[in-house]
Parts: sequence; structure tokens; C-alpha cells
Amino acid sequence: MVLNNKKLFNLPPEIVGKADISSLLRELELLESELIKLKGQTSLSASQKNTLLRVTNELAQTAAGNSYDLKIASDRQKLTRILTDVRDQAPMVHISFAAEPSPKVTQAILSWLRGNVHRYVLLDIGLQPAIAAGCILRTPNKIFDLSLRASFEKQQPYLIELIKGAALNQIAPGAAVEE
Repeated sequence: MVLNNKKLFNLPPEIVGKADISSLLRELELLESELIKLKGQTSLSASQKNTLLRVTNELAQTAAGNSYDLKIASDRQKLTRILTDVRDQAPMVHISFAAEPSPKVTQAILSWLRGNVHRYVLLDIGLQPAIAAGCILRTPNKIFDLSLRASFEKQQPYLIELIKGAALNQIAPGAAVEE
């Protein structure tokens, strides 16, 4: 497997899920086809060819962060192979929120997961308005309900005792005054 090379592949935090990796792979395919087209055109100068070939910031960061030169065919092929392996074999974590999380929150979660769980973990972010607060995290074999509702359900006996105690404290002083 390509992911176990001695030189580890670095996946930037802007690459969150499988859709991002698929987008990079499509962009690499387009780049490859454009380079093949440009190779046949001798009338264009080198600077004109460079202006025609634009890549996204994500692809540029991924390539530069792993010392790949997108102008070299073998580097593009290696990058394509590694990204395909990551897309197909990396662990997936699905996390649901009540509202769309900000990119900063997503990157913080992803950085923690990649630092503590697996260096290539990918996120699938979903929305469940019923959560209200917190999140629900699912892996292929486990579900972690970190929502406020789940927390209240776990604490329900304690909350009932608190409410009973507060109700008794309010009733007792009033009862003593009436007598």
C-alpha cells in the first residue's frame, strides 16, 4: 500500500472528506489532459502555457507539501496513486451537527482526529437539526452521541431529584407560614 511508504504523505487540513479528494483527482486528470493538449501546440510560449494551467490552492498545497512538482508527469502519477489510495482506504468518520460548522471548527476537529486517531482520517459532515446542541459521531462500528439531549437523558434521575428537592424547598417554607 502506498500509504505505508517510509516518507509519509501529508494530507493538508483543507482536505476534509472523500469529495475533496475526488475533486483533487478530477483536477489532476484535467491537468494531465490539458498538458497533453498543450504539448502538441508549439505556437504557445512557456509563459502562455503556464498562464493556461491554473490549479486550485488545495492541489498546489498538497503537491508542494509532499515535494511533488505538478509539471513532472511521474510526480502527477504518484500523487494520483496516493490520493486514490487515501480515498479508498482511509478511515471515515461521520459527524452530524445541528447547523453547518465553520471551516475553523471542522479543521480543528480534523487536526485532532489526524493527530490522535489516524493521519489520513476523512470526515463526512452531516446536518441533523434535531440534535440542537452537540454532535453525533459515527465510525463504521461505533456511535458516540455527544448531544445535549443524550447528556440530559443520562442525567435524568439526578435532574429529577434536583427538581423534587427544589419543589420541596419551595413548598416547605410556605407551609410553615400558613400554620
